[in-house]
Amino acid sequence: MSSVQLFQPSRMAKEWTLLLLCGILGSGCSEKPAWFKNITTSLFKSPGDILIGGLFPINELTSDLSKRVKPDDLECNSISTYGVSLALAMKFSLDEINSKEYLLPGITLGFESYDTCMQPAVVMRPVLQLLTKESTKELDIACNYTDYKPRVIAIIGPNSSELVPVIGKLIGFFLMPLISYGATSDVFSDKETFPSFMRTVPSDRWQVAAMVQLLKEFGWKWVSVVGSDDEYGQKGQELFSSMANEQSICVAYQGLIPVYSDQEQTVKEILSRIEDAKVGVVVVFSSPKPARDFFIEVIKRNMTGVWVASTAWALNDAVATLPGISSIGTVLAFADITRPLHLFTPYIDELFTKLEEMPIPEQPDTDISPLDNPCPMCSYLSKANVSMVQTVERSAFSVYTAIYCAAHALHNLLGCNATHCALNPRTDNVYPWQLLQSLQKLSVDLEGVNFKFDKEGNPNVGYDVMQWNFSDNTVHLDIIGNFYQNLTINEKKIKWHTENGKVPMSTCSSDCGIGQVRRVKGFHSCCFDCIDCKEGTFLNNSDDIQCKSCPAGQWSTLRSTSCIYPIYTYLDWSNYESIGLILGGVLVLVSHVWVGALFFKHRGTPLVKSAGGLLSGLMLLSLAGTCVSLVLFLGQPGDIVCRLQGPLNAFFPTVALSVILTISLQIVCITEFPEKSCDHLENIRGRGSLFVILGCCGVQAGLCGWYAQEAPSLTQYVASLEVTYIKTFLRCPVEPMLNFGLMLGFNVLLALVSFMATFMALKPPGQYNVARDITISTLSYCVLWVMFIPIYTSLNDKEKSIAQVGVSLLSNLGLVAAYFFPKCQLLVKHPELNTDDHFRTFLEGVPPTPPEES
Repeated sequence: MSSVQLFQPSRMAKEWTLLLLCGILGSGCSEKPAWFKNITTSLFKSPGDILIGGLFPINELTSDLSKRVKPDDLECNSISTYGVSLALAMKFSLDEINSKEYLLPGITLGFESYDTCMQPAVVMRPVLQLLTKESTKELDIACNYTDYKPRVIAIIGPNSSELVPVIGKLIGFFLMPLISYGATSDVFSDKETFPSFMRTVPSDRWQVAAMVQLLKEFGWKWVSVVGSDDEYGQKGQELFSSMANEQSICVAYQGLIPVYSDQEQTVKEILSRIEDAKVGVVVVFSSPKPARDFFIEVIKRNMTGVWVASTAWALNDAVATLPGISSIGTVLAFADITRPLHLFTPYIDELFTKLEEMPIPEQPDTDISPLDNPCPMCSYLSKANVSMVQTVERSAFSVYTAIYCAAHALHNLLGCNATHCALNPRTDNVYPWQLLQSLQKLSVDLEGVNFKFDKEGNPNVGYDVMQWNFSDNTVHLDIIGNFYQNLTINEKKIKWHTENGKVPMSTCSSDCGIGQVRRVKGFHSCCFDCIDCKEGTFLNNSDDIQCKSCPAGQWSTLRSTSCIYPIYTYLDWSNYESIGLILGGVLVLVSHVWVGALFFKHRGTPLVKSAGGLLSGLMLLSLAGTCVSLVLFLGQPGDIVCRLQGPLNAFFPTVALSVILTISLQIVCITEFPEKSCDHLENIRGRGSLFVILGCCGVQAGLCGWYAQEAPSLTQYVASLEVTYIKTFLRCPVEPMLNFGLMLGFNVLLALVSFMATFMALKPPGQYNVARDITISTLSYCVLWVMFIPIYTSLNDKEKSIAQVGVSLLSNLGLVAAYFFPKCQLLVKHPELNTDDHFRTFLEGVPPTPPEES
């Protein structure tokens, strides 16, 4: 048998080289262990107190499945050095365990290894054999299998995900541990369907997660995925497409390579579709043989790109030794993290030496059942074939781990210490389902690595990330990173196939500009047009597929990448509008001062008495207060300013209007009740006026207090605003509108009552008409504020503030002009009329005489 070309990681090459030198030099190195002398030449069976079964791809299929008409129409006559090496790894592991008396003291582990031929139709026969009753070839049909003792206590294997669905449920019925060293499909993590399945290699879910992280690491978002048309490839491809989609990686095309039929035409079609999609990265999730057929056609087409290799073929020499394989570009591969078995090669050397010493049959007995001897040709193995085991350096550790886990679980189950075990399998019943429970709780250190299974039977191990480096028609594997939950990559170690040595690109569309989002074209999110983000939205990340709305309280402009808090303006003191309002306020305030000074000069005269006397001074002070309070509308608003702004603007006019109301009531008393007016006029002017003023002011104070209590503070108001702007005018909140309307409406009501009280009052002949001044002043006040309502509702915030200040000034000026200016004109121009006789009707309560009819 010819030796196989070795390709291996540079890290492990040093260790094997050292071991080889030790063997050549023969000095200074450790001698062979003593237990090597007890190695038997039985390659696939060994007796023991407890048996462990093994399923390995010892042979390859040589018959045509399409022509199968009988159950036994299957031929597996081509030896797989890979499968034989794995089977020998099981023998090595068990011989080493039996040599360690402290692990299972007084107990020996035996084994029976069988060929799977990588075929579901073949694997059923050895599985049924392993399930037969202990020491017999009978499979009992029973109602209760709790006390059923099958031939073996656990099964190691199979290596393929294709075979587990066929045997996993059957073995799971017995709750016999099925510890696979190569079946990676994530489907088997379902403990309801495969309750006894465990494995010493990571699930494909982890592998796919690592692949997706690798693609994201290099910005590859436009990829193809090709799988083998079997359980491994189908489930891996499906899982990859799902996870890639979740990470916004587009699968431009996915195809399946036939496993059991002619694949040449299908592979050509797959490659044509990959070329049409113009992808630069292809994930190949395939079993070794379909992967080899795939790359044969890739080499023929002279295709180059980045090929991401799954664990099934990443280390397979059948692919790595293809002529012209170095022309395909960059190969990034995933391989299970492992540890070297330093004694494995010396063990095989010793075993093959003993095989050479045995007599070799002239012709192998082909009539022997595969169940008795799965590899008749293996009797011809010799020291010249030792190198074949080097092809399974990584997979051997997975077999080694599976067997050691079973041994340590037995150690715990049998209650063993370093010298003896509490239970003896020769006299005590030990069942597979008990071993399964022990395995599920197991935590063991192997070659410096802590190993345990999770609740789904998956191990706590990850992957090495490697690159295929081609030199002298040989593939060398360089470790460039690793994965366990998260990916770590040393990009400096990667040698890209591109001319400039830069990372290859694999995208469908060019990146969009700042503040532009992608609008998908067709079926893939990676093919897109670039659309501007509108106002109020922003592009948080260049990978986002849609613009995000700004957070509450923030806004953005067109094509923004962030949102900002709005900028608020206000009626600054230097604004033209503010200057105009200030000048108007000063003008009105000057009129108050002038009227006040003139009235003070003529205090005690009939005219001043008829205008209200001291109450006229109170009226002027309140009107002046109204003017002064309007400064609260100017400058930057604040919480306190906004609390005072509305109430003061409403309360000061109430004082002036309540004074006018008292005078209006006196006129009503004189004109409507002449016979009683003389007796009660003094009371009405004294305590009566005071009660009216205090009552009106009290009601308004209550309305103002209610408004101040219900109204939000400026801080609360700003926080509650629905921001749809970058810059806007900020004014004090006028909320609730009902309370605001009641405050202003109460003043209008006072003016309206005064107007109604004096509107029909008779004009005293030859005397001053006090009622006229009240009628005109209150009418102007009512008209201005009624007109204010529709105007106010149609304005923006800045204009509303200006309008409110302007109407307040105008109404204030209207009261002064209509009520006080006529009296001032009389004082200045006609002082001779400032007599008791000219104001007799109002002062003395004498009702006016209606003019005689002619």
